[in-house]
Amino acid sequence: MSGERDDPLNPEPLNPEPLRPETIRLAAVDGEPVPRRGLKAVLESNVINHERLPMLEVVCERMVRTFATSMRNLTSDAIDVNLDAITSVRFGDFMDNMPLPALFGVFQVKPWESYGVVSVDAGLIYATVDALLGGRGGARTLPPEGRTFTTIEMNLVSRVVQMALDDLAIAFEEIAAITMGLERMETSPRFAAIAEPSNAAAVATYHVNMEGRGGAFSILLPYATIEPVRDKLLQRFMGEKLGRDHIWAAHMASELYNTEVTVDVVLGEKMMSLRDVRDLKVGQTIALSHTPEDALQIQCGGVPLGRAHIGQRSSNIAIRMATDMSKGYPK
Repeated sequence: MSGERDDPLNPEPLNPEPLRPETIRLAAVDGEPVPRRGLKAVLESNVINHERLPMLEVVCERMVRTFATSMRNLTSDAIDVNLDAITSVRFGDFMDNMPLPALFGVFQVKPWESYGVVSVDAGLIYATVDALLGGRGGARTLPPEGRTFTTIEMNLVSRVVQMALDDLAIAFEEIAAITMGLERMETSPRFAAIAEPSNAAAVATYHVNMEGRGGAFSILLPYATIEPVRDKLLQRFMGEKLGRDHIWAAHMASELYNTEVTVDVVLGEKMMSLRDVRDLKVGQTIALSHTPEDALQIQCGGVPLGRAHIGQRSSNIAIRMATDMSKGYPK
C-alpha cells in the first residue's frame, strides 16, 4: 500500500518528507524565532503573574504627601511630586532598561534583613543639586554625556534618597514598624544587583517637578523583601485608616468588657473513688486540705485566673483578690 492518499481537505501526503537541516536553519534565521518551551519559557517569560497588593499602593500614595513636604522644607522651592505608576517587573529587565547616567541607591530594610534599590535619573539629580546649591530654577542644559557624577553631587543626592526612604518608612507605619537605611550609592546597575535577574519586584515610579526642572526616581522592592508583610499588603484599603477600622475595634473592645462571665472559686479538690461518692449521705462532712487562711483558686470556664481569700461581708460570702489577673495566673 502507498503511504499517500488523496484528501480534498488535506492535499499533503500522510508521510511528509522530513525537514532537512538547511531548512531548519533558514526557518530559525530568516523567519520567526523558534518559540521557547518548557521550563526555559517559564523562566524567561516577560509576563509576571502576581497578586495585586492594595495596601502597597496606599503606602506609595501616602508617601507622595510626606515626601513633597520634606522636599519643600529642604529646598524652599515649590515642589510637586506625583506617583506615575506601580508596576511589577523582573529585576534584570528593570536594571537593563534604566537610562544612563543615573544613580542607584542600595538600601536595607533592617527588620526584614532584605534590600531594595532607589534609582534616580539624571534630570532629577542635576535639579536637586542645583536647588540645594542655590540655583534660581528653570530649565537648564544637562551636562555632556559621559561625565561622571562628582562626590558632592552623590552626597547631595544620597541625602535626598535617605529622606525619601524615611518618608517611605513612615508610610509603612500602619503595616509594620520598619527602618530603611541607605548603604551605598552606585553609578552602574551592575554594582546594585541585590537580586537575581529573573526575580520579580514591585516598582513605584515618582516624578518630581521643581519649578520647571526635575525628573523621576523609582523605588524597587523585590517580592522577597516584602514577603514578611505580604498578608497585610493584600488587605483592602478602607478610608484613611490604612486598612484598620479603629471604630470597629473600639466597639468590639467595649462589648467584650461588658460581657457577663461566670467566675468559679474552687474551695478545694479531693480524689475519691466512685464507691465513696456513691456512699455519701446527707450531712456527711468532706475534709479538704485548705485552711481558711489559704488563697483559693479562681477559674473561668476551667481556666485558672488567679487566687483570692474567702471571707464574709454583709452576711454574704465574699472573696478578696490576692493576685493580679492582668499579670496571669502564677504557675
